[in-house]
Amino acid sequence: MAVKHINQDIFEETVNQPGKKVLVDFFATWCNPCKMLAPMLEELSENLPENCEIVKIDIDENQDAARKFHVMSIPTLILFEEGKATQRMVGVHPADEIARLF
Repeated sequence: MAVKHINQDIFEETVNQPGKKVLVDFFATWCNPCKMLAPMLEELSENLPENCEIVKIDIDENQDAARKFHVMSIPTLILFEEGKATQRMVGVHPADEIARLF
């Protein structure tokens, strides 16, 4: 499953899916570390279990979502389990380290 882009209008609906783990990548189009992380997330998304998903949300276009979850640096990855933020990772990390979030 490819990484999909979401906006704050569907954020809650996306992260509140029962029985689902959703990794949200808070990013910006101008952010070079975010660009480095993107292909790793795409590759990781291809091998996830059915109950897991990776989505991206642009902090410049969705400032309320970024503020709500205190995103101060990008990229920031936050894992949501049934709507609750359970884990957070800031910066670029190896793919295997990101995979362990699930």
